[in-house]
Amino acid sequence: MTVNTPPTGEDTTPGKRRSVLLAACTATLALALTACSSSSPGKTSKDGFAQAAQTGGALTVWVDATRLAAAKQYQELHPEVKLDIVSYDGDANGSNYLQTKVQLFNRTGKGWPDVVFSSQNNEASWAVDAGFAAPLDKGLIPADTLSGFAKGANDVCTVNGTVYCLRNDLSQTVLWYNAPLMQQFGYTVPTTWEEYQKLGEKVAAEHPGYLVGDAGDSFAPEIYLWASKCGANHITGPKAVSVNTTGESCTKMATLLDGLIKNKSMSISGVFSTDFAKNEADRILLMPGPAWFGGAVFKDTLKVPEKTIGVAPMPQWQGDTEPATGNVGGGTWLVSQHSAHLKAATDFLTWVTTDNAYQARKSPGFPAYAPAAEEWLKAQAASGYYAGDLGALKDASSQVWPGWGSGQFSQESVWAATVKPGLTQGQTIASLLPAWQDSIVKHAQSFGYKVSQ
Repeated sequence: MTVNTPPTGEDTTPGKRRSVLLAACTATLALALTACSSSSPGKTSKDGFAQAAQTGGALTVWVDATRLAAAKQYQELHPEVKLDIVSYDGDANGSNYLQTKVQLFNRTGKGWPDVVFSSQNNEASWAVDAGFAAPLDKGLIPADTLSGFAKGANDVCTVNGTVYCLRNDLSQTVLWYNAPLMQQFGYTVPTTWEEYQKLGEKVAAEHPGYLVGDAGDSFAPEIYLWASKCGANHITGPKAVSVNTTGESCTKMATLLDGLIKNKSMSISGVFSTDFAKNEADRILLMPGPAWFGGAVFKDTLKVPEKTIGVAPMPQWQGDTEPATGNVGGGTWLVSQHSAHLKAATDFLTWVTTDNAYQARKSPGFPAYAPAAEEWLKAQAASGYYAGDLGALKDASSQVWPGWGSGQFSQESVWAATVKPGLTQGQTIASLLPAWQDSIVKHAQSFGYKVSQ
């Protein structure tokens, strides 16, 4: 096994897509007409795509720091497989590192990883057109395996009815809370956004310095505005998006957040910042956030003691009868159609997304594969870390609002460039909504999207 990090400073200039030379078809007519097919020279058409000649050698797997443990565990359990593990940023915060490298590999005709993990859910939006992602439901992955994933989990991986990646985990948002502190202060966990707002105002007056949330991360809109059914990112077609950041569902959540930021019951530091860990970690009362906050944020990053953190359903607007949550990441696994080790690649892909050894017992997030998710919940409950029942996580997994899509452009990078700087300068989110809309529109159009507003 080799574990390495991709070198920096490489040429990342996007190259033109290599032209594909189509082999000539010859039709032979003899009593019956036999259809012909075309494929690239040296390749065999199988499983829905032209496959490279299959050879031996190491299986190259790209993972982020969190999934490095999964790759290492697979190697330990499968010593017969030679694995070359490369650690990269996982396209965190929409860095587009993978897309840039694939453009380079397409230009040079070499270098593609066999399997890659991305923390983003929009990779299929470009990886199919780039000729990188292999179709998985045409023979590589059995139908009974695919059917085990949670309903809608692989929608972000599906292009024109074909599945091109597998979801690693679901990142539905819930309301995390500090059970001992809530009891000590005599507070009740809010069930509506109106109750949440009033509690934030009460906390600011009665216990200044304590927090009911954080809006300082680039994924903040995916927690709050997505859950509010804000129509900022409705993907309506392969290259079409509807953008409306000034509708009521957006403005009322922005106003709620602005009020809590102003009275300082909501932080704008960002949960992974040094400042937050040092000054605010022990002052969290409530924290809306994705399923993976439990392990990655509270347990591993902030070192919150066991029997402290509980989980409740995401608040809903009063009178709204259809519960909605946001979604922050979750990540996807892709197999390269250039791979010369497809059997090993699909074996790894199947294991890492479905096997209990990793997904149920080691994964920090709620597994997208339903049988593993059931076992994961049992393991989390048995760990003794959490305070109370974890049923809200399961319920929220089917409540992610479908009106916020996974386009080729990154909402996280748009928010980070447009709204976050204004927040740090004292501007309100409500005042920045028009600028956010303008930025989304421009980003979408730069990727060739037809935008309706």
